[in-house]
Amino acid sequence: MERNQQTYEMFVRLVTRLVIEELERFQRSVPIGVSNRHIHLDRADMDILFGQDSELTFKKELGQPGQYAAEETVTLHGPKGELSRVRVLGPLRSESQVEISIADGFALGVHPPIRESGKLEGTPGVAIIGPKGRIEKDTGTIAALRHIHLTPEDARRIGVRDKQLVKVEIGGVRGAVLHNVLIRVSEQFAPEMHIDVEEANALGVKNGDRAYIIADRA
Repeated sequence: MERNQQTYEMFVRLVTRLVIEELERFQRSVPIGVSNRHIHLDRADMDILFGQDSELTFKKELGQPGQYAAEETVTLHGPKGELSRVRVLGPLRSESQVEISIADGFALGVHPPIRESGKLEGTPGVAIIGPKGRIEKDTGTIAALRHIHLTPEDARRIGVRDKQLVKVEIGGVRGAVLHNVLIRVSEQFAPEMHIDVEEANALGVKNGDRAYIIADRA
């Protein structure tokens, strides 16, 4: 009887420890949002492409508060080819930015560097074609650096800070540990990791799957 009691207590302790570890792991996780090719427009480019004082038409909400996919699309034209029906995301920004995958770059004939959003210096440009006009951009095309959006409260809880690079574990049959994942912290954000379609396909993940922050680098 005493041995059975000891076995039971050991089992309870083991289960409790595993549950606590899993809860701690979940608290360091965020949902994944898979990002397809898209474009952000400023006011001047919106006027050229879609008409003076035109406005974006809401299609659906995205994972970040206030961000949405618009009904409007454009065609991107490069030295080797073009990509049609590239979605415009709203709201309008202070500077236009094209976000494509590395494979998209091959199709267009450009070589987008992997950059944080907004870091456009020295990036290639493409032609952007809308229903009302065409723009030849000298810069502004990137492959987005994978990143995690967090609120300040979430960042404090996890123990990371804005602009920090972390390692992230993705589970599943094709899971992996990803390095160089940028942390972005703002009151305007909702917890979410953004990766592009190429990365998602390689890892076998979809929208809503979880990413676990397992280590960080100063």
